[in-house]
Amino acid sequence: MITLALSKGRIFDETLPLLAAAGIEVTEDPETSRKLILPTNQPDVQVVLVRATDVPTYVEYGGADLGVTGKDTLIEHGGASLYQPLDLQIAKCRMSVAVPEDFDYAGVKQGSRLRVATKYTTIARDFFADKGVHVDLIKLYGSMELAPLTGLADAIVDLVSTGKTLKANRLIEVEQIMDISSRLVVNQAALKLKQAPLRRIIDAFARSVAERAA
Repeated sequence: MITLALSKGRIFDETLPLLAAAGIEVTEDPETSRKLILPTNQPDVQVVLVRATDVPTYVEYGGADLGVTGKDTLIEHGGASLYQPLDLQIAKCRMSVAVPEDFDYAGVKQGSRLRVATKYTTIARDFFADKGVHVDLIKLYGSMELAPLTGLADAIVDLVSTGKTLKANRLIEVEQIMDISSRLVVNQAALKLKQAPLRRIIDAFARSVAERAA
């Protein structure tokens, strides 16, 4: 049995065409089914639904043979133990710094202290360290936009797609840290034990990504 770990939402939806290229169709809708393990049209392939942040953990420890997860999650998780054969070029967005419209971000100089709310503490710490800016990181799990509005933080580091949520909360994007897209990650041991079926899926994904890019 091949087990693929996915999170609900955009990554799940954008992975479906890649699965179709491999001849795999998920036979139940994750939004209506109560099951956490979904069958496919292939008797030897199943999909497990987990939180986006848990995908690397399931793959690393063998709860899934492979998974799809964002570059942001891999950096925060530390994906060194995972085989990462493909950037799937799906679920694209960017990691950015945002501040209130009236905040003088340009005046933040080396040696300054900045209160930054984020759930991406590793990415934020490394980014500001490279700039020589000292940060007090405030780890949040909910809506980051609320932190500057309530005075909890001076800035946020978060994923930005359209920027509409920032604008609605009177925040502006002041620096882009990195582009984000989703990666295919594979359990190293599974790749040896189930090489043929896993390689078939990896190769089908690779062909589909290449065709889109052409």
